Amino acid sequence: MGVASRYFKGEPLKIRQLLAKVALFAIAGAYPRICVAQPAAVTLNIQLDKPVHAVSPTLYGLMTEEINYSYDGGLYAEMVRNRTFQDHGFGGVAHWDIEQLGNSIASMAIDRTEGPSAALEHSLEIDVKQADATNRAGVRNEGYWGMALRPNTTYKGSLYAKADSADAGPITADLVNDNTGKSLATATMPGLSTEWKQYEFTLKTGKIDTSAENHLLLTVGHAGKVWIDLVSLFPPTYKNRQNGNRPDLMEMMGAMHPKFLRLPGGNYLEGDQIDERFDWKNTIGPLVDRPTHRSPWNYQSSDGMGLLEFLEWSEDLKIETVLAVYAGYSLKGDHINPGPALVPFLQDALDEIEFATGDASTKWGAVRAKLGHPAPFAVKYVEVGNEDWFDRSGSYEGRYAQFYKGIKAKYPQLQLIATAPLKRMKPDVLDDHYYKRADEFFADVKHYDTVDRNGPKIFVGEWATREGSPTTNMGAALGDAAWMTGMERNSDLIVMASYAPLFVNVNPGGMQWESDLIGYDALSSYGSPAYYAQVLFAKYLGTEVPASSLNGDAERFFYSVTRDSGKGAVYLKLVNASSLAQSVAIEMSGASNVGSTATVESLTAFTLAETNTISSPTRIVPVQTTIKGVGAKFSLSVPAYTVQVLELQAK
Repeated sequence: MGVASRYFKGEPLKIRQLLAKVALFAIAGAYPRICVAQPAAVTLNIQLDKPVHAVSPTLYGLMTEEINYSYDGGLYAEMVRNRTFQDHGFGGVAHWDIEQLGNSIASMAIDRTEGPSAALEHSLEIDVKQADATNRAGVRNEGYWGMALRPNTTYKGSLYAKADSADAGPITADLVNDNTGKSLATATMPGLSTEWKQYEFTLKTGKIDTSAENHLLLTVGHAGKVWIDLVSLFPPTYKNRQNGNRPDLMEMMGAMHPKFLRLPGGNYLEGDQIDERFDWKNTIGPLVDRPTHRSPWNYQSSDGMGLLEFLEWSEDLKIETVLAVYAGYSLKGDHINPGPALVPFLQDALDEIEFATGDASTKWGAVRAKLGHPAPFAVKYVEVGNEDWFDRSGSYEGRYAQFYKGIKAKYPQLQLIATAPLKRMKPDVLDDHYYKRADEFFADVKHYDTVDRNGPKIFVGEWATREGSPTTNMGAALGDAAWMTGMERNSDLIVMASYAPLFVNVNPGGMQWESDLIGYDALSSYGSPAYYAQVLFAKYLGTEVPASSLNGDAERFFYSVTRDSGKGAVYLKLVNASSLAQSVAIEMSGASNVGSTATVESLTAFTLAETNTISSPTRIVPVQTTIKGVGAKFSLSVPAYTVQVLELQAK
């Protein structure tokens, strides 16, 4: 941004964007630009007629796992927290409280002898000693740091319930404002049975204020005992999928232009112990048949986001699936040695691949079809385990080899990803992970320039600049952008890359890992500066890398050039992580016709610490403009602390 814009730091976003556009015109020479002393100019030479290699068509993608309340309390749209009463918490029932209206008298407790299914063997018992139609009693659920309600919106709910007598009467569901006690929507279910039964209800709001300060209240007006389980409430979901996802977070991922989703995530795949792994067969089918399990980040996973939901997530975003299978190692050191003991886990992986890719004539393809998705999903890559370099037993080489042989025998077309270096065989792809500070990424940006091209392809499956909390700041965005220039330059070797962690619930207690990409609460969401760097790099990506070189010294200045010859487009990415503007002379050769205008998107901050937050979500966002006076040779000045992308036409 120009110097003048610094005097309007507190002004609305539109003013800052207007001033940023003025600064961009100054870059192209349309206006004089006032600058402090700048570093010496550098020259970027680009030879468009000399392609070095193709860009991987799957370079940028998504990786998530159940951390920071990414699924429950995040992407997965369920509004009821602890819906199956697995989280006991203080007093035995976390996130639920007894409600005694008027002169009613009631208590609640976990009943470990009653449940609606073999998977859910216990429930919440509500013992109502005194209640009537006017003085009702029941329980309330606080949601995930509240329940977001909007005007004129329909919310679909359900629960399993039974009563100790047939005259227990109906059960009523209300959405209630925390502050006023006013019911914003209500529904009554018919009289309860003495046998477990699912009841569905619909809650429709009217002309209310948008707010997350609300809760769900379930009450009865008759003395007796009532048991409830799997209490669920969903807002409208992305593409109206049943048991679906939050639209805002799905749209934010779509804006990142991803090519794949790595599922079901890293540590979440392994679990702390073997019996806490992502056991995919327990995550398919009706919710009442999913037993839930403990995640490695110390809270219970509802498993509402099961394997089929993951695959449909990929389908909804029209991206590929990178399927990670459990390979016999868990985080706290438990492992299965290669050989006969590992055979059931290999078979489980083969079944999982069949569930995803098999047609309805196969055993597990038929199961998927019965669950409502007859068409197979396309899978090209299967990852064997996660971060197995932590396995000190030395068993991974043998475990990977056993999985490789077994999977390739049935699915020779699949590319298998190893999660640790191997000594005795070359995997198809090796998964590398990097979590660094910005200065460390600056120093390591040429990491892959000299890697042996005869070795395995690389999947940078997890990486991030760890600066800022709960989401990243501009310093992290610059570190990320610098690292991405290196990945693009080496995209003949790097077939895929995915940032992690993707999500964080910004409420107190919602974060287990700092420096995340997208933040949210129950009501809203926002992208960090690093998020917008990801958006820009994936949005402007060509199909080949032309020869290029940078002449001159420039501290903390990085670049990438890709070209799409079919579109006649050249994408020039410039990263200035310095506190001083950087002058750059661009010289392009090998094109018969270069356009005179360019589209420019710039991501700029005043300081490295500047960031976006849930209350100020758009302090740092890309600003787009068009500049004139470009050509085969032109000059520009990249402002301090800026990620800048130019789209030029060249044929």
